[in-house]
Amino acid sequence: MKLNNLFFSFLFFGMLCAPLALLAQTEPEDIAAVTDDFQNHYYESLKQKGIENYDKAIEALEKCLAIQPENAIIYHELGKNYLFQKDFKKAYESFEKATKIDPKNKWFWIGMYDVCYQTQDYQQSIIIVTKLIEFDLGFKEDLTSLYMNTLQFDKALALINELNENVGQSEKRDLYKAQILTDSKYQGTEKDNLLDQIKKNPKEEANYIALIYLYSNSNQEEKALEVAKRLETEIPTSDWAQVGLFKFHLNNNDGGKAVLSMNTVLKSTKIDSKIKHRIINEFLIFTKTNPQYDADLEKAISYFDGDKTANVAKEIGKFYQNKKDWDKALKYYELENKNNPDNLETTLLLFQAYAEKQQFEVLSAKADALIELYPLQPELYYFSGLASNQLKNFKKAKEILEVGIDYLVDNQQLAINFNIQLGEAYNGLGDIKKKESYFQKADQLLKQKK
Repeated sequence: MKLNNLFFSFLFFGMLCAPLALLAQTEPEDIAAVTDDFQNHYYESLKQKGIENYDKAIEALEKCLAIQPENAIIYHELGKNYLFQKDFKKAYESFEKATKIDPKNKWFWIGMYDVCYQTQDYQQSIIIVTKLIEFDLGFKEDLTSLYMNTLQFDKALALINELNENVGQSEKRDLYKAQILTDSKYQGTEKDNLLDQIKKNPKEEANYIALIYLYSNSNQEEKALEVAKRLETEIPTSDWAQVGLFKFHLNNNDGGKAVLSMNTVLKSTKIDSKIKHRIINEFLIFTKTNPQYDADLEKAISYFDGDKTANVAKEIGKFYQNKKDWDKALKYYELENKNNPDNLETTLLLFQAYAEKQQFEVLSAKADALIELYPLQPELYYFSGLASNQLKNFKKAKEILEVGIDYLVDNQQLAINFNIQLGEAYNGLGDIKKKESYFQKADQLLKQKK
């Protein structure tokens, strides 16, 4: 006997003496055969599979079956070769045959699962994975995904909650849960679950937060407040408790306490920016009728300094601009411009506020400076021309407006404004003919706009 055959003989003998329970859960291709012919055919199949010659591997395995027709391991190997060939029907039948011979070997069931998953037969996958859970509870994660794929959200939600409680949360399950809870019909079940979790684990902050979200999103503000108060009692250091309490204080017109809650939330690194923006907006509306808290609003905005994505002061400026409160609009546009000087949209809003407040010296200087940086931006020429006209510098207004109008593309309102200001410039220069010409162009554009 060759040396390698002698080695395999000792290997087989040792494995045959091993406990059957151990062999049952070993990767099947690692379990050896008994007879020399069987052994040779089996290892020939492994060799051919290794070089991706699946047809010859299958031929060798069929010779094994001729010797041992009820060998589950050979059916498992056949299934793997058929699966490599994408012959899903024969692969599934082979794995299924293996499970019927030896239903206690999880690898045979995993083979069937592989086929079903690759063919996207998720319903059958659920049946098989339910069986696999008997071998390994880790397959509950797979079952969660399968419930999501088959839109069985009630079962998915129940299983997610079970896993969260028993093994802890995961990012994937959190995403699944968020997707499910966009449908209001599942929110009642989840509220009950969270209330139960809070009862079991009163010091677990995440459950309170999730419940506050659910109540807030379903306009159950009173219940959200109750949860926030309970959170504050159980975990006095929780920043999230202040989210609900802030709203409660506003509703009670208690600005002082609302400010304290708001500042706690805005300073927190645990609370996402969307919640912070919502609180700022609510406090902004509150200060409209309670102007004594304007200084607190300005301080609150400072928490967003350096955040290039927030633009909080700009949005507040727009709020006051819509109310025609140009003093406050100007104040917040200047604040935003200071924090984000490269934001051209804010700059143009600021220039509009300067014009409304008739601060033409400032407007002229700032517009001229920016033209050097943005020479193709027609709005800057317009504001410079407007300011120059108001300062009676008609020659400069004419020259700068005639340059800027050449950069104008597809902006009818701005074209109207340019023509009006050019008319004003020529009027100041005493050229009545050109004045009338530009005013007529502006009038024509106005009629087209209607």
